[in-house]
Amino acid sequence: MSCPRRHVLVGAGTLATAATVGLAGCLEDDETTTEESAEPIALDDGATCDACGMVIADHHGPAGQLLYADEDEGPAAFDSLRELVAVHEEREVRGDEHRAAFATDYSSVDYRLEEREGTQYISTHAEVSAFADATELVYVVDSAVEGAMGEEFLPFSDREEASAFADEHGGAVSSWEELGALE
Repeated sequence: MSCPRRHVLVGAGTLATAATVGLAGCLEDDETTTEESAEPIALDDGATCDACGMVIADHHGPAGQLLYADEDEGPAAFDSLRELVAVHEEREVRGDEHRAAFATDYSSVDYRLEEREGTQYISTHAEVSAFADATELVYVVDSAVEGAMGEEFLPFSDREEASAFADEHGGAVSSWEELGALE
């Protein structure tokens, strides 16, 4: 059986194109998997807030972390989500590429409320297991419960728990996207 040269060349060209596309897909996947993953870190053991310098574990309220594409070292750490959101908004305006944000998830920890001098505060949780993707959480805003810097955004992964907290302590439930407008 003989095959015309033209069919052989077209077939070889098609095979070469398929191999190139397949190899490009493999290379792209390889680059994606070798890129350093964005994971939260523990903010205990003396870690300080990048905005105000306070020792995070020594103060009440949720902690948070921000990572941007141009940063090779660990995340920026915060003892207040209001500070985290303010820094995030500034970086967005500058055009910095946001890579990840993490916040204390009060749905996943055994938090405590403490009253001091007529003000109610929520406990801090700086261990790595307490953090969740901040963009996936919902936030109780304008509640009577405060954090390290006063009024605070209180994050929950469970919307029903956030609503129950707001019902009991005042405030409203907002999404990550809505926080910048509240700052």
